[in-house]
Amino acid sequence: MAKIRVLLADDHTLFREGVKHLLGTESDIEVVGEASNGAEAIHRAEALRPDVTLMDIGMPGLPSFEAARTIRKANPATKVIFLTMYDDEDYLRDGMEAGGSGYVLKDSAASQLVGAIRDVARGGSYLSPKMLSQFVEDFRNRLNSPTPTPRFSTLTPREKEVLKLLAEGQSVKEVACLLDLSVKTVEAHKFNLMRKLDIHNKAQLVQYAIQKKMIQVPVFA
Repeated sequence: MAKIRVLLADDHTLFREGVKHLLGTESDIEVVGEASNGAEAIHRAEALRPDVTLMDIGMPGLPSFEAARTIRKANPATKVIFLTMYDDEDYLRDGMEAGGSGYVLKDSAASQLVGAIRDVARGGSYLSPKMLSQFVEDFRNRLNSPTPTPRFSTLTPREKEVLKLLAEGQSVKEVACLLDLSVKTVEAHKFNLMRKLDIHNKAQLVQYAIQKKMIQVPVFA
């Protein structure tokens, strides 16, 4: 019986080593390649044609959702599972819109990750139980909320990608280059996302991105 061929994309080397060791104990799963960012994941997926790509959310550079869309478009047979620490409904929605078949939290039991890989490789889908509970709770809270608030989910996937890159310190010109868009188009996305979120300057944009866990707060020794 052929093994499930897995590509592991995460910017933390120690985490990749841990997952690779874990999956190496399974007789029907094989890690065939690794990547440390979205662009590298695209190239490795194109060369290796894995059955499943495990994709971290929040890697530097090209947004993970954009990388997932590119991988799925180039080879629809490659399934994508987002392996992340973000138990956020909006990220879940983005992952599914990007073509993801699974969403697994990094604090999940090892058996859940292995089960997710097998389910997705067979053509199914998988959602961490903790994420499912959070999804239900978020939905209930939204129904009970007396006043509407600016919603991250009102942004398009492209606007979220632009938001993340701008918050990371990229210029509009650099974002345009990374996403293969014109500067004018990026400016339009920036205007729309700031209008939707009622954000008026770069400091607020960065603060919002940190709040939504799109970027991490720098830690200085």
